[in-house]
Amino acid sequence: MMTTVCRLRTALSSAVLYKNVAASPVLSRLEAFLAVCNDEDENLKTVKYCDLVSSLYDAGCDLGEYIEDALRCADNAYIRSYASKKPIPKVMENCFKAELEAFSSLTKVSSTELKELAKISAALPDFENTEKNFSNIIPALLENSSKLGYGVYARYGMFRVTNEGKLCPVLSPDPITLSSLTGYEDERRKVLENTRALLKGLPAANVLLCGDAGTGKSSTVKAVANELRCEGIRLIELRKEQLPLLPEIMGEIADNPLKFILFIDDLSFACDDDGFGALKAILEGSAAAKTHNAVIYATSNRRHIVKETFSSREGDEVHRRDTMEEMLSLSARFGLSITFTKPDKKLYLKIVHALAEEKNIEIDDSLDIRAEAFALAKGGRSARVASQFIDNLISIGG
Repeated sequence: MMTTVCRLRTALSSAVLYKNVAASPVLSRLEAFLAVCNDEDENLKTVKYCDLVSSLYDAGCDLGEYIEDALRCADNAYIRSYASKKPIPKVMENCFKAELEAFSSLTKVSSTELKELAKISAALPDFENTEKNFSNIIPALLENSSKLGYGVYARYGMFRVTNEGKLCPVLSPDPITLSSLTGYEDERRKVLENTRALLKGLPAANVLLCGDAGTGKSSTVKAVANELRCEGIRLIELRKEQLPLLPEIMGEIADNPLKFILFIDDLSFACDDDGFGALKAILEGSAAAKTHNAVIYATSNRRHIVKETFSSREGDEVHRRDTMEEMLSLSARFGLSITFTKPDKKLYLKIVHALAEEKNIEIDDSLDIRAEAFALAKGGRSARVASQFIDNLISIGG
C-alpha cells in the first residue's frame, strides 16, 4: 500500500513539463487525498476523498478522460519546441516520456482501490477511470499539431484580445457556417480560397471586405474560420484601438504551427488614429510585423477606410496632398478587396426563403410581400434585414 501511494504521489509531485496539469483542480485534490491516505483520522480522509470526487464530477466523472483532456490542452517548453521544429535536448525528451508514463499510471487505479488504500470504511461514491496510455496518445497528437493545435489553441477556435494585450478564448463563438449563408457565393468563394492558400503555405493576401452594412461581411469571415478550423485555422478578433498591439500578437503566434486570421471588424480611421501606422506596417510587410502564418481580414462599410472631411483637406502642410493620398490608399494595401453590395429584390427574397425554410416557416406570396414591406420600413434590403424579418415573424407567431 505504501508503495502504491508513494508512486501515485510522486507521479503528481515530480511533474515539471506538465506541472500545470498536476496542479489542475482535480489532480491537486487527488494529491491532497493521497497525502492523508496513511492518516489515522478517517474523517479527514473522507473529506479529502469527497473533495476529489466532487471536483471530478464537475469535470465529467472520469479521471482518465480528465487527464487526457488536460494533457491535450497543455502548453509547455517541450510542446512549443516540437511544434516549431526546434532541437529538443535529450534530458527534456526523457522528462517528457517519464511524465507521460507517470500520468498513465494514475489512470490504472480505480476509486475502489483508492478507498482501500486509505482504509476508508464509510460507503463513499465512486468515479470512473478509463485506463490510458499517454505515451502513445500525446506524441500522436503532437504530430498533428499543425491541425489540432496545442495548449488553448487545441480547445478553442476563436480568440479575442484583452485590454492588456493578452489572447483570450471566445467561450461562446458564433457557430455560423458557410452552408447556412445564402447569396454572395462568389465573394465567399474568394475568401475561402485565399484562406485555403494560407493553410497550404502558399502566398495568401490580406483581405478587405467592404461594402454596404448588413450584407454578411463579418459572417463570411467567421463562417470561413469555422469551416476550416479542423484544418488548422484559428481566428483572433481585435478592435481598432488594439491595432498598435499587432506586432506583439504576431510575435506570440509566429512559431505556432496553426494558421491565423487576424480579424478587424467595422474598420475605419480618423486621420490621427494611432492604429493607422500599425496596420500600414502589417499590410506593407515590415520585418517587425510580418509572419508567415497569419493574414489580416478586415471589414468596412467604407471603401477607403479613412474618414475624410472637407476640413481635413484644409491646412498649411506642405505635403498635404501626399498625406491625404497615403491615408486614402490604405485600402489599396490589402492584397484582395471584395465588395459586398446591397442585394436586389431577387437575392433578398432568396435569403428570406432560405431563412424561412430553416425555421420551418411557410413560404408563399404573402411572405414576400411582408418581407418587402419590412425592408422598406428598415430603409433597404440586406441579409441582416432578412434575418431580422424572420426573427420578427417568429417572435409574433408568424
